Amino acid sequence: MRVSFDLDEVLFVSPRTHKTEPELFFPLNKIFKERLRLGTPDLIHTLQKLGFDVWIYTSSFRSEKYIKRLFWLYGIKFNGIVNGDRHLREVQGNRREILPQKVPPKYSISLHIDDESVICSYGREMGFEAYQLDAPDDQWKEKVIAKAEEVKKKRGL
Repeated sequence: MRVSFDLDEVLFVSPRTHKTEPELFFPLNKIFKERLRLGTPDLIHTLQKLGFDVWIYTSSFRSEKYIKRLFWLYGIKFNGIVNGDRHLREVQGNRREILPQKVPPKYSISLHIDDESVICSYGREMGFEAYQLDAPDDQWKEKVIAKAEEVKKKRGL
């Protein structure tokens, strides 16, 4: 089963409002300025050990290469990455009607974690589960794992 995460305000957070992983060392902290929510590496590794494919699905136009490198520095390797460019190319394409900025079923994603309620509300009509994560929460890792296990069980996987 696939689980995806948005970046901004989900995995990338402000140290002024959230607990974060230690800043990267100089000079990498000048290239990769984003700060990871505390517990992100542990959560991703745990999900992968439990047999989940873990993806990034973001409307951000950061390059896949940039995203891969930043997370590699924290010891994280994702199973897939969908950024704004890939979404426009593979999902929106030449369609006249504007599609939602994320369509997880296109990539066989069963659970998507996002901060935006509108993205999470699409889940019901588009056939994917969503978990809204926006506020600081010391139990966020446990809640995401529990939600992933619940979706897995519900889908009989």
